Amino acid sequence: MIRIGANPICWSNDDKQDIGGDISLEQCLSEAKAIGIEGMELGHKFPRDAETLRPILAGYPLDLVGGWYSTFLIERDAEEELKQARAHIDLLKAFGCKVFIVAECTRTIHGTQSAPLSTRPVMTEVEWGRFTARLTEFADYLSREGLTLVYHHHMGTVIQTEADIDRMMEATGPAVKLLLDTGHITWAGGDPARLARHYRSRIAHVHTKDVRPDVAKQAAAGDWSFLDSVLAGVYTVPGDGAIDYVSVFKQIPDYSGWIIIEAEQDPVKAPPAHYVKMGFDNLNRFIDAAGLKR
Repeated sequence: MIRIGANPICWSNDDKQDIGGDISLEQCLSEAKAIGIEGMELGHKFPRDAETLRPILAGYPLDLVGGWYSTFLIERDAEEELKQARAHIDLLKAFGCKVFIVAECTRTIHGTQSAPLSTRPVMTEVEWGRFTARLTEFADYLSREGLTLVYHHHMGTVIQTEADIDRMMEATGPAVKLLLDTGHITWAGGDPARLARHYRSRIAHVHTKDVRPDVAKQAAAGDWSFLDSVLAGVYTVPGDGAIDYVSVFKQIPDYSGWIIIEAEQDPVKAPPAHYVKMGFDNLNRFIDAAGLKR
């Protein structure tokens, strides 16, 4: 069963919180519900205790899908990571969430506006072995909690390129699943359709944003930072850029779960209600054209 959700980063940015800083959580949720969105991921304006958050979401109503969690497994072992993640785990379990979204953020530069993407961190051979072993162990811990670890490859981090993803997936155990993010892999020079085909049995969550190739080329030529590129409009909603979503979705014919609109833009230039509605309508068309099961 396919369900369409959204991430509040379409309204208010988490990495640079003054982008959309004036947009209230209530505006975000009410606009999402009016569009037809069924569930939301967490953002920085969401309360992080279940008793406070539950009536807010119920007022629309919207399901909680999950939310980003930054791991630092290069620096700390899986047991320590589990301790650090305890509150996040408990919140997700309280809402019946199924996926636990992680991205390794040791030395990440995606939240540093002054740091060009060319300075993104790269792991040593020793760090690769440490990271993949600990990620597998952490995923096994989460599995016993009833949560599926889905890895979010991301620009500016140690897992950015298609080669990074391949190496990580090959070196980790079956409890480690992939969050396919169409926008991040396309901007990183990879092929989202190939990733979908190659890892179809291990894809457990999907983020959809599109890429404006002209802005991506400018960002590469100018060695821009991640945040400067976002502000310039490198990302947009599905169907408003260069990605062939029907071809991507045809590679995961048995996928069941959430497909999330997660297109960070400057809301002054790209009003969220208009753009998320555009992405929602386009996604519905693409899903049907690809023959995914509703």
